[in-house]
Amino acid sequence: MSSKAVKPKKISKAELKFRDAFERLKLGKTDILPKGTPLSQNNVAKEAGVDSSALRRARFPELVSEIQDWIETHKDEQTQKSPRQMMLAQRSRNRDLKEKYKALEEQRDKALGQLLDAQARILDITLENQRLRAQLPESNVRHLSDPSKR
Repeated sequence: MSSKAVKPKKISKAELKFRDAFERLKLGKTDILPKGTPLSQNNVAKEAGVDSSALRRARFPELVSEIQDWIETHKDEQTQKSPRQMMLAQRSRNRDLKEKYKALEEQRDKALGQLLDAQARILDITLENQRLRAQLPESNVRHLSDPSKR
């Protein structure tokens, strides 16, 4: 076995700020960003109170990897919306449904109008057919297939 002791990695103040911000975002208890802000690498930097470009993979490779891993494993949970976003989405769905309902009513009314036109045409043609049959002279043609008229 080797007798070399593993030195613990020294963590800078900047990385501590980022890690604290990362934890606050994971818990949803942010200090700077609004509550419910989704966790992202940029939002961790913003929550730490620095420019979003300060948290780079080149400077903090382990932390960035942890953030990306956490985002990947919790991406289904991240889709939660704020109450305002949910309300706006519901309004949009309601508006879409109302427009669809109105379009369906218009289609129904148009189809009903076409049906009434078709029924009126059928009635006209039926009446004309009856009038024309009434004008036909009596026929003296015997039907060969009708056994009662032999």
